[in-house]
Amino acid sequence: MKQGEKKYLDQLMGVLLSIKDKNEMEDFLRGLLTPAELEDIPKRLQIVIRLLKGQSQRQVADELGVGIATVTRGARELRSGRFKVVKHLISTRGNLKW
Repeated sequence: MKQGEKKYLDQLMGVLLSIKDKNEMEDFLRGLLTPAELEDIPKRLQIVIRLLKGQSQRQVADELGVGIATVTRGARELRSGRFKVVKHLISTRGNLKW
């Protein structure tokens, strides 16, 4: 990632971390993302959750209507150690309902 892009990512993360209200977050995301992105990004989280709960990659792809390559990418990121917060929330809460 280029230096300028890292700065932009840092700014985005700062704004996201500052939002404490669910409705405010939804409003921000609807303003920032396209309708397709607003549909795709939550599905990526669902991929991670379902893989952590033991579903097969094929089952996840079929149930969510995404390509197997997208699910494989999520599985690869899980193996690399990402999504620790999701793992923690699932292990302590059993789900991610808000």
